Parts: sequence; structure tokens; C-alpha cells
Amino acid sequence: ILRMFNYFHDEKKVYLILEYALHGELFKVLQRHRRFTELTGAQYIFQVSDALNYCHSKNVIHRDIKPENILLCDDGKIRIADFGWAVHAKNRRQTMCGTLDYLPPEMVLKQHHDEKVDYWSVGVLCYEFLVGKPPFETKTQQDTYTRIMKVQYSFPSFMSAGARDVISKLLVKEPARRMNFEQVMKHPWILEHCNKGLKFWLVVT
Repeated sequence: ILRMFNYFHDEKKVYLILEYALHGELFKVLQRHRRFTELTGAQYIFQVSDALNYCHSKNVIHRDIKPENILLCDDGKIRIADFGWAVHAKNRRQTMCGTLDYLPPEMVLKQHHDEKVDYWSVGVLCYEFLVGKPPFETKTQQDTYTRIMKVQYSFPSFMSAGARDVISKLLVKEPARRMNFEQVMKHPWILEHCNKGLKFWLVVT
């Protein structure tokens, strides 16, 4: 999670002094490489899941996880940023917020939602890391909504069975049936790649 060191304000604005992430948005790194290897993608998903699991333990839901809100530091590790849509999870929420391609079905339907919206977003994130685009992306907003509601997406032939299993267990229409972050971090596909050692230099260079 991106650290905040201090803040100050004047009559018009509040200024935040934040940790410096040398390599900027992970979105730009992903664009440059088109898609990540499963080794790199799995390690990033582990870190994101670990950070969000900590947030959830403090009753905080992020609600806007996407590559643009994940920053890459000079040590090759990621930091989650932009908590503008974050809320405390003690009360169930109904506000539609976040980014279109990452919205879960319950938000599209404007239903009450909880921390499980972040599970869905990490499923979308994992797919985008490995494929280079979100799973429900279309040319129109309405078509994207329809695909989200139907959980209609397909896997490319190059994606491994392990990666497909992680994604399919996160992109579940019923929130209660989604794999949680503890399960994500213990999933064989994640552990297989994390046990190979950190190879973040593969995408930084």
C-alpha cells in the first residue's frame, strides 16, 4: 500500500506527501509489454491480494482496483494507490463506483455490496495482466454491462489451466461463492510461481 508521509493545505487545496513510485502506473508497464508472463502476473496478484486482504482486515474496501491504481517501485514491488472510492465495510454499500470494465454484477445492478467486490476486481486484473485487456471489454457501455451480468468471457489458448482456475473462481456472479484472498494466496498456481523467486526485473527493464 502506498505510504502517506504527511499532508498540508491552503485555502483551496489539500496536499498529500506520498511515497515515490519510480516506475509509475503498472498500466503503462503493461502497455509497454502488452501482457505479462504468468510468472510475473502471479507474483503481482499475490502482492495485490495480500495488500487488499490487509485492507479488509481493517474494514476497508478499495472498490477501484485496476492497473492504473497500482504503482511500481524501484524494488520491483507494487503499491496500491488511489483510495478515492474506498469505504469502511461495516455497513453494506449500494453506490455504483469504480471503472466500467472492473465493475462486478452487483454494482451493475446497483445492489448492496461488500468487500467481495474487490475479489471480482482482482479476477479481472489477473485476466488483464495475462491477456493484455479486460475480459468483458466491448465497444459500448451497454454491451460491457451485458457481458458482466452474464459473466461472459473466454480464455485464450495460451493461458494455463492454473491461471484459468484462479480467474474463474474470482469471476463468479454470486459474491459469496468467490474465492477470497487467503485462498488466492494459497492457490497452487500462485504458489508455483512465487516459489520460483521474485523476477520483477523482467517487466521493469
